[in-house]
Amino acid sequence: MKRTFDPYTRTNQLIADGCVFAASFAAAYLIRFEGLPAWAQSKQFMLWLPYLLAARLWIHWKLGIYRFVWRYVSLSDALAIGRSLLVVTVLALGLRLFYPEWAFLARWVRLPLSVIALEFLLSLVGTLGARGLRRILYERGQRVPLAPDQGRKQVILYGAGRAGILLLKDLDNQHEIEVVGFVDDDPKKVGTIILGKRVLGRGEELSKIVREAHADEVMISIAAASAKTLRQIVRRCQEIPISVTIIPSLGEIVAGRAGISQVREVKLEDLLGRDSNKAEGFDEAVRSGYSGKRILVTGAGGSIGSELVRQLLLLDPDSIGILDKDENLIHDLEQELIFRYPGARIEPQIADIRYRSRLSAVFADFKPEVVFHAAAHKHVPLMEKHPCEAVLNNVYGTEILLKACRDYGVQRFIFISSDKAVNPSSIMGATKRVGEMLVRTAADNGPLRSASVRFGNVVGSRGSVIPLFQKQIRHGGPLTVTHPDVERFFMTVPEAVQLVLCAGSMGRQGEIFVLDMGDPRKILEVAHEVALLSGLVPGKDIEIAMTGLRAGEKITEELIDKDTETLLPTRYDKIRVVSSNRENTADFAQRIELLLEAVQRESPLEVRRILQELDIGFNPKENGEVGLREAAGS
Repeated sequence: MKRTFDPYTRTNQLIADGCVFAASFAAAYLIRFEGLPAWAQSKQFMLWLPYLLAARLWIHWKLGIYRFVWRYVSLSDALAIGRSLLVVTVLALGLRLFYPEWAFLARWVRLPLSVIALEFLLSLVGTLGARGLRRILYERGQRVPLAPDQGRKQVILYGAGRAGILLLKDLDNQHEIEVVGFVDDDPKKVGTIILGKRVLGRGEELSKIVREAHADEVMISIAAASAKTLRQIVRRCQEIPISVTIIPSLGEIVAGRAGISQVREVKLEDLLGRDSNKAEGFDEAVRSGYSGKRILVTGAGGSIGSELVRQLLLLDPDSIGILDKDENLIHDLEQELIFRYPGARIEPQIADIRYRSRLSAVFADFKPEVVFHAAAHKHVPLMEKHPCEAVLNNVYGTEILLKACRDYGVQRFIFISSDKAVNPSSIMGATKRVGEMLVRTAADNGPLRSASVRFGNVVGSRGSVIPLFQKQIRHGGPLTVTHPDVERFFMTVPEAVQLVLCAGSMGRQGEIFVLDMGDPRKILEVAHEVALLSGLVPGKDIEIAMTGLRAGEKITEELIDKDTETLLPTRYDKIRVVSSNRENTADFAQRIELLLEAVQRESPLEVRRILQELDIGFNPKENGEVGLREAAGS
């Protein structure tokens, strides 16, 4: 087979660098002596030349300089080459300064200081110049000229920071795209030139810039843009209108799941994600809490439960039990995990947490050390119509699970709660608040380390408002909003799960943890954004209809009860722990028994009455009382 000649082999690199070093040394003498040096200096040059070349090439080789690929030379390569050259230069400088003038061969050993300095600078410039020229020639060769009938996509990069520069470098090698310039909101950058591309203006001038540059697309090149900033940029692009894409998140880039030039469409999660409010990541305390443990996740088929499993598998547990009563969800999750995490020990469990004997069999077989309780009925209007079912699943199921944890020596228990548990106006919220109290009671009465975590709305979870809007758009609308002033906290599924894992590692005595979730968003605004991202103009292409508050719904949710609870800091900046002056009533356990007896009798009125007597702040609003009357009528 015919072999192609490669001029950039290690041998050829050695030869090229040797030539540069010899030429630099000779040039240093010529500059120092303003022409050909005298006989004595010429002898000194000839004496030093072989030793200098051997030393420079040997140090380069030992420091791995010849493992660098010339066509990808970068600043880090330049620094490594500079350090390598400095080694020999410092040695020559040491001989010049400290070798005695009267010693043997002193006149040959002691190089002039100007020759030492000039040789170093010329060698550095020569070696870097050769590599830089190679990179320029390579990048020019990568650009394939387009045929006359092919047009290059004209792109504007929104963001002239480090991410924008990296994106520009990547796009320069893609012949179908031409970057026409940057847009940046920093007025100091406007008019500057970065890698040959001008910062054309600020975001508020985007419409004019797009028109004058004949741009086809705006790429958002801000690695950690806040949700507020993204909403503003997307809104400007939609008003023009022009196509808008975004670089992958910083987490995706760092994890190696995507390259910076793998731009994608803007998702609603980008616009609703909280402003850099993620916890600090998985430190050693979090890892030690789950590494090597047998972990059981209830409700593993749901949005939160399945993401819990995915992130737990990154912490190297001994095994993961995935429990749900829906066998289809568990089957799908198991197949995904087997594909994504080969070698991980996944143990699927089909069970309903309300059946004590079945749950005991699961615990006896799997022997979990850590339990995450994500199984729950969560739909507010449905639970208003079926309060007995809500209590049976969310209260009785939690009680059975906690008893199994005590009986089988579980070390840690984490309960997934909700912001609807604060001053609940719905049956669902009330049962979640009772669940928090059960967790606290279990921690007070035994060695089980436990915690509860309150969530806001999770973007994209099953049954949440976002998938509902997307479904309504597919069917031509209208988008239904219950009230123009309704607002909710939003977080993404990965954010929610990271909170659970970090908070769970701190839980000891049934504490309640909440996340700094930023400001709530109006659902009406969210509906507008969903429509705009789908290419529709609200009021023109699709209608938004007001349907009225449903039973149990609030206008605004809360994270804490301001009358009885305060927030204290934890070791994570974005996670707070609740301090409460409201104690469980002395007859709490007895009232829970009465509540479950009312459920057995299928008595919705009695269930509501007992929940109101439990000192959990349950206060059904007028719309909740509609549900009460409906229940009485049934």
